[in-house]
Amino acid sequence: MSRDPARERARHTLAPVGARTWWVVVLVGFAGQLAWTVENMYLNVFVYDTISTDPMVIAILVAASAVAATLATMVVGTWSDRVRTRRPFIAIGYVLWGATTATFGLVQPSAGATAAQTVGAAVIAIVVLDCVMSFFGSGANDAAFNAWVTEATSAGNRGRVDGVLAILPLMSMLLVFAVLDGLTRAGEWTLFFGLVGGATALVGVLAWFLVRDAPGIEPTPDRYLPALAFGFRPSTVRAHPRLYTLLVAWALIGTSSQVFIPYLIIYLQRSLRIDGYAIILASVLVLAAAISVLGGRAIDRIGKLRAVIPAVGVMIAGLVAMFFARDIVSVIAAGTVMMGGFLLSTAAVSANVRDHTPLDRVGMVQGLRMIFVVLIPMVVGPFIGAAVIIGANETYEDLGVLKQVPTPWIFPAAAAVALLAVVPMLVVRRMAASSTDAATTADREGARP
Repeated sequence: MSRDPARERARHTLAPVGARTWWVVVLVGFAGQLAWTVENMYLNVFVYDTISTDPMVIAILVAASAVAATLATMVVGTWSDRVRTRRPFIAIGYVLWGATTATFGLVQPSAGATAAQTVGAAVIAIVVLDCVMSFFGSGANDAAFNAWVTEATSAGNRGRVDGVLAILPLMSMLLVFAVLDGLTRAGEWTLFFGLVGGATALVGVLAWFLVRDAPGIEPTPDRYLPALAFGFRPSTVRAHPRLYTLLVAWALIGTSSQVFIPYLIIYLQRSLRIDGYAIILASVLVLAAAISVLGGRAIDRIGKLRAVIPAVGVMIAGLVAMFFARDIVSVIAAGTVMMGGFLLSTAAVSANVRDHTPLDRVGMVQGLRMIFVVLIPMVVGPFIGAAVIIGANETYEDLGVLKQVPTPWIFPAAAAVALLAVVPMLVVRRMAASSTDAATTADREGARP
């Protein structure tokens, strides 16, 4: 993977972000996160309320969709590298993504069969549909859109852009809680999923006219299958140690979040018995979003690499505080620290990964990113959370039926996982220091008469 020195210098030149680029980042990014909010959080609530309260069902659902999403990102990311365009993959993918999202509400346990049969059939149907939806969504968003963002930005403005991208999941949650949560409480799941799916598809149509491919997309020198496998070669890992070590750190941060996020709404509703959980989530989202936007500017100023470990520390402090929080005020305070730290951590790591992405493998790297950022966290994290919940064995009785509920111990478990992310970040900082020392020595040697 050769690099053009002139292009490398251009990547590190401070530059403003154009208005059209901001429009695409915010509109396309927000619509994608709206669909992911429904899939990552409300689909779990839908399954819990209408199909099964077994936490293992949610864990299987999350893990299966993560596998489908990762495969889609690898396939579409490399494909878009080969054809040197992102636009059609974004636009068409969003339309298909919205269409499949709209069909979630049609999956309901059927009458006329035994309880085990109807629940089993509904579980299989929802898992398959979720995998199809995740394939379209990840191909459009995680592969094509994220590759486009990398190519449309530079090292000097990625902290700001990734800071904004980091808050979009929270803003999408806020919109859903404020506008659509009443539909879920009333059991209007078909209308709920239909509205979100329709909005996603509409943005796909708009993306066809708004998105412009970045000029000079680097062609991939390999044929498709070799290009698809390129990121798994030991020689590639040896050639780009910082990229892969950063991805390991990102995987640990993501795994930490997936220990508690799939069960968060259920925890607030069923364990803490807080009816106004939407107020809590809205407050946390707004405050954490403000932290992320302000922090994105700080990340560009103090350095993306230096910012990661302090941000992880803030996230861990918030997770520990969530263990003790029981009322609305304390949950809002602890949740703001927790989510603010999480957003700053992911923004800083994401910007670092973009800086170390080879120009001729941008789409391929999105597949690697999905393995570390989605597949590993969403396969490992929910099962850690489920194991903690089952081990705690906290239950409540609903109409004579004993149901298991999430336990506050999921937060210390998540904190322990997040703490592990410090190790690869220290390794990356040591690599960066060694590289700087080597460059300084080379400059001095070259300056000698």
